[in-house]
Amino acid sequence: MIDEEKSEYKSWSNLKKQMNDLLCDSLRNSISYFYTSYHEVHNAYGRATIIYNKKEVAAFSWVEMYEQDRDISCLRQGDGTKSYNELLQEKWMPECTLCEANFIDSVTVFLKTDIAVSLRSDNYLLRIFAYMDRRVGKRTLVKIRNDVEKLPEWVKQFYRIRCEAEGLFPEKPDN
Repeated sequence: MIDEEKSEYKSWSNLKKQMNDLLCDSLRNSISYFYTSYHEVHNAYGRATIIYNKKEVAAFSWVEMYEQDRDISCLRQGDGTKSYNELLQEKWMPECTLCEANFIDSVTVFLKTDIAVSLRSDNYLLRIFAYMDRRVGKRTLVKIRNDVEKLPEWVKQFYRIRCEAEGLFPEKPDN
């Protein structure tokens, strides 16, 4: 869903371990990832979250999948000129109308993507994962500060979480 080719994975526990191994030291005990799929339920509904200090700061579930389906249905009744990926970039990513499938696809893509590419990605989940990654140092966080300011609030919160954990600036950048 996120990339042209759908990413395959064998187990969430393996992906979760890889993601936890990539967390920076300052967030290792504060950030956690959660994903579940209810296979016995019609359409295998699921839910994914990013948790910070035992509070959900971002959630992705089957409810958002229905919102995406509704948008696609409306397009089919109209001129149908926008693709799924265009809607994802123009509407769903900025509004955080993302389902658990978007989350799991982004995790699998992130694990195969260079960290510098993730930091500039149009996929905001890749950026979020990169902000919390141990391969991103304080100098890089300072360097990308002005770029982050242009992003939606739900994305910026993760940058602020990382900066605060590193003892960097939580305030707005200089103009």
